[in-house]
Amino acid sequence: MSVLEACGCAPVARRKLLAAGAAGVFAGLVGDQLATQLAFAADASYAGDVLVLLSLRGGFDGLSAVVPAGDRAYYAARPGIAVPRSRLIGGGSYFGLNPALAPLLPYWKAGTLGAVHAVGQPAPNRSHFSAMEELERAAPGTTLRTGWLDRMMGRLGADTPFGAVSVGGAMPARVLAGPAPNLGLASVDDFVLSGEDPKRPMAATMAALYSDAPAALAQTTAMTTGALATTARLKAAGYQPANGAAYPDTELGKALRDVARLIKAEVGLLSATVDSGDWDMHENLGPAAPGKRMYDHLAALARALAAFAQDLGPAGLGRVTLVTISEFGRRVGQNGSGGLDHGYGNAMFVLGGGVRGGRVHGRWPGLAAARLVDGDLAVTTDYRAVIGEILRARCGVGDVSSVFPGVKPSRLGLVAAR
Repeated sequence: MSVLEACGCAPVARRKLLAAGAAGVFAGLVGDQLATQLAFAADASYAGDVLVLLSLRGGFDGLSAVVPAGDRAYYAARPGIAVPRSRLIGGGSYFGLNPALAPLLPYWKAGTLGAVHAVGQPAPNRSHFSAMEELERAAPGTTLRTGWLDRMMGRLGADTPFGAVSVGGAMPARVLAGPAPNLGLASVDDFVLSGEDPKRPMAATMAALYSDAPAALAQTTAMTTGALATTARLKAAGYQPANGAAYPDTELGKALRDVARLIKAEVGLLSATVDSGDWDMHENLGPAAPGKRMYDHLAALARALAAFAQDLGPAGLGRVTLVTISEFGRRVGQNGSGGLDHGYGNAMFVLGGGVRGGRVHGRWPGLAAARLVDGDLAVTTDYRAVIGEILRARCGVGDVSSVFPGVKPSRLGLVAAR
């Protein structure tokens, strides 16, 4: 819901009061393939990590990324697409990383990148739409309609001029649905008022128009002009990634570059969400070799994440925790089209200075037929418990149940307490 909708006004897209970028709509929407949502902390003294949520939409196959090479059933189930043990990286005796993730290997070895396996939602759900809805609402069995990230921000008291603005979106940002303010950006440099130019000072006109308006309307204008002023300063300053970091020229690379830019600009960033799609590989997933579909997707993901970590540097990464989620995993056995259908259990990556990485966390249930859930990897760790551990240890959320009702943080030792 947009800010103007919340105060009972007509939606911005209909009234054309303002437009940020080409789409000209307020927040609450994300792109089909990638969108960036940003939430800002109210208190400049906030000492917790910036939580970066990377959603791998379409159903990420954790078994292709974090390979259970020690489980013989893995190779039996995937005769054409299993990653050979000889090609795995990471040095584990049971698990290994797909070689496409080589750009992230330095962070794995340094202990700032880790994984959790056999993780997922409380119950199987193979529908993209409803599974993502539940993943982002994260409150099964309750009547809550807000997103869990909105609840987290409410718990931390987030309330700033950077509220409820979206750029170039096409679908609801369910994870941020709710009353806490948030700002959506396709990019920092493209965040402008539609029609703004030296001869048509739209922002100034809008501020004057609403200067004597009721508080709800005046606040909306102040949030909008405040966000525009901040991004204008960032655009004027320009941005050069640090430490020799070179982001790939991809939507994900561009989005993570802007997240790093905002973190280093000290604008009060509390949380960022980035969506990356096209993980729904029902056919032609391919072996672990360049030019093959899964390999190339993983390589692109790894290059973007490695650039993000390099850009931040050790000090910057020390106050960031990035976690990946996906609506479900893929089935253990490959299908007749050389791909994988919708499954259940999955793997999550966690990257950050406080991560106890270089290993795979969680209880492995095994891939023998008797241990599967209707042909899928079983879930032994609730994804909410994983994020809950991060929120408690790194973000200062003492009462995790206020974010994830009925869920206790995991005790995986995934992250060190701040």
